[in-house]
Amino acid sequence: MMSVAETYVHESCNRLAAEAQAIVISVEYRLAPENRLPAQYEDAIAAVHWVRDQARDTENGDKWIRDYGDFSRCYLNGISCGANIAFNAALRLDDDVEPLKFVGTILNQPLFGSKQRTKSELKMAADQYMPLPVLDLVWELTLPPGTDRDHRFCNPFVDKPMRAKLRKLGRCLVIGFGGDLLIDRNQSFVQMLVEHGVLVEARFDDAGFHMIDMIDARRASAILNFIKEFVGSGR
Repeated sequence: MMSVAETYVHESCNRLAAEAQAIVISVEYRLAPENRLPAQYEDAIAAVHWVRDQARDTENGDKWIRDYGDFSRCYLNGISCGANIAFNAALRLDDDVEPLKFVGTILNQPLFGSKQRTKSELKMAADQYMPLPVLDLVWELTLPPGTDRDHRFCNPFVDKPMRAKLRKLGRCLVIGFGGDLLIDRNQSFVQMLVEHGVLVEARFDDAGFHMIDMIDARRASAILNFIKEFVGSGR
């Protein structure tokens, strides 16, 4: 929904790079409805392959990546719809990414859905920031034509072959807020990951709402610290 050229995205990436001592690569993925899913997942994988190619090219590869990147500790990271992309991209990773080694996935307020409403969606259907009709419209404009919210791109609980790939996530950090109408889905998602043997760190706050870190500097700093600690504990 946002461009990497926007100030908020650029500054967030700068802060993450500085605090986590990491090289952050932000993907300018194609947008719906002109480009529906899985175009965005394909763009994420293309970005992974680009990083791989820079790492392999010892003469002409990007200097920052080639000389300073730690290819043994790569993470996929996303917020909201970006977290949905990071999740699905992780499941699509193939073996042809060496020397990159993906060790974890960071999912900040991941955007999922289904035809069946959750209690939190019904309770917060008129949410001022992201009301339920707007969320439904997002899926209507994003999912492949002729599908509904129980498609695997939206509902990760319905596709058994996909669930068999969950260990590709590596260690997983999931962040959510109690005032987010997606909170029930986020918590059920964590439970599903645990049941399938994924090592999960869940950080849920009773207060807050979807994308609160865009307007609340204190919450943004807290989320940044969660990510910093998660990445640091993987050293």
